[in-house]
Amino acid sequence: MIAKSQARWTDDAARVLRVTKGFQLSDVDPDATPGYDGDKAAGKADLKSGLEQLAEYQERLYAASRGGTAKDAVLLVLQAMDSAGKGGVVRHVVGGVDPQGIQLAAFKAPTEEELAHDFLWRVEKRLPGAGLIGVFDRSHYEDVLIGRVRKLADAQEIERRYGAIVDFERRIADRGIRIIKVMLHISPEEQGERLMERLERPDKHWKYNPGDVDERARWSAYMDAYQTALTRTSTDEAPWYVVPANHKWYARLAVQELLLEALEGIDPQWPVAEFDVEAEKKRLKATL
Repeated sequence: MIAKSQARWTDDAARVLRVTKGFQLSDVDPDATPGYDGDKAAGKADLKSGLEQLAEYQERLYAASRGGTAKDAVLLVLQAMDSAGKGGVVRHVVGGVDPQGIQLAAFKAPTEEELAHDFLWRVEKRLPGAGLIGVFDRSHYEDVLIGRVRKLADAQEIERRYGAIVDFERRIADRGIRIIKVMLHISPEEQGERLMERLERPDKHWKYNPGDVDERARWSAYMDAYQTALTRTSTDEAPWYVVPANHKWYARLAVQELLLEALEGIDPQWPVAEFDVEAEKKRLKATL
């Protein structure tokens, strides 16, 4: 067993960040750093050391499925308002491990072919296989977030989707996929500053989308949509975690810790050799 990660975590990230009965998104302070007793410098150092643990777990998970019979996989679902830091999590947390063990899917507006099917059709095709860590940069939750706010589907259909999501996630959890759903929660003020930085820096113009300002005008409606989605679809099989994200360093560290805790729970083992190790050593020495 790999040792528990950074000692500056005063509690399990999964416990302090999980959406449970009575949860209110409005009670979450986007500036907070729950469960972590360290500053930015400490957080960056812990992120670096935690990456070593994450890389070993990822390799063990991958090896167990290739050289053994393990069927475990991990699915990290990232949802947030624009500029909340999903890309940074992908680069600084998941991007630091062996890419052959990562499967990334970024869900944009559905194509005509995808619209011809149920909303979960395109999602199921991108689920991670055994031994992989899958990452959804946005996900099926867009269909009950932007779908609700923008009225892309009627109220009856939106209501149906909550139940369909719960059933879908329960089914894939039964297949051995450990689901970690994260909402990166920033304040509208912080988002405004980040969007302004994109406008003021030519090297960030490519990140700017004029539509983001339109969505800011619907902030309250989005928070209502998130509140409903979080409370209706946070289950034992697929819990939601709300990560305060005004501090990028904390958001990245918290997501890393959630991944580490999930992998500690799986505890993937190196597969046992299917050949006689000592005999192979002798054969190899004979060639030297």
